[in-house]
Amino acid sequence: MSTIRRAAVLGSPIAHSLSPVLHRAAYTELGLAHWSYDRFDVDEAGLPGFIEGLDASWAGLSLTMPLKRAIIPLLDSVSGTASSVEAVNTVVFTEDGRRVGDNTDIPGMIAALRERGVEKTDSAAVLGAGATASSALAALSEICTGPVTAYVRSRGRGDEMRGWGERLGVDVRIADWADAEQALRAPLVIATTPAGTTDALTGAVPAAPGTLFDVLYEPWPTGLAAAWSARGGAVVGGLDLLVHQAVLQVERMTGCSPAPLAAIRQAGEAALAAR
Repeated sequence: MSTIRRAAVLGSPIAHSLSPVLHRAAYTELGLAHWSYDRFDVDEAGLPGFIEGLDASWAGLSLTMPLKRAIIPLLDSVSGTASSVEAVNTVVFTEDGRRVGDNTDIPGMIAALRERGVEKTDSAAVLGAGATASSALAALSEICTGPVTAYVRSRGRGDEMRGWGERLGVDVRIADWADAEQALRAPLVIATTPAGTTDALTGAVPAAPGTLFDVLYEPWPTGLAAAWSARGGAVVGGLDLLVHQAVLQVERMTGCSPAPLAAIRQAGEAALAAR
């Protein structure tokens, strides 16, 4: 009889998470009938107790807000990728009981862009300055050979983005959100803002846009993504990111590679269509 193996996604709120759908689809495709994947509403205060209560059946965890930084002191080691942005979204429990943290959002972004034919860019623009924006800068450090302009609402946020740029080796230039329409002229635009934030920019999409990576997946398409597609521009969506980072999580947690990208994507599309 196969040993039961467990994994889950933690965060608060967590009811909206698509991770269980994606990971379970992968387990089915891989024939891992003895694996389960659940979701638990856990906040920062409850995280240490939850982690300490896990037994040897646990293989890994996915982490979403607000736990990506809170988990770090509870780990035995953290990958260079996760350390670069001080954010862990993946924990793997090794056979000897160690807790290893990683970040699959960054390579997930790179893989999602590569799937749309974006291997390199000579410049880029980032809309927003939150946690996802720092991951975007980390991804751009691998594929962007020139400056990245970050459009932000406050000087404090701008200073944070500039600091991330220095840390990641990215030439970050700061611009005011009031000038965000100018961002749309960049060959690659990464929108990391909450739903509705970029709706006012839809009328400014250029006649021949480059590539838009909008990290939202619900509601989809966003107004900006729809306008971008209508002008013939390439669009990478939040589901693309979610799928590619889940592929990497499944591989790290199960040891099975490659993870079934098509099955994971199909499950995510079906789940969103049913909402």
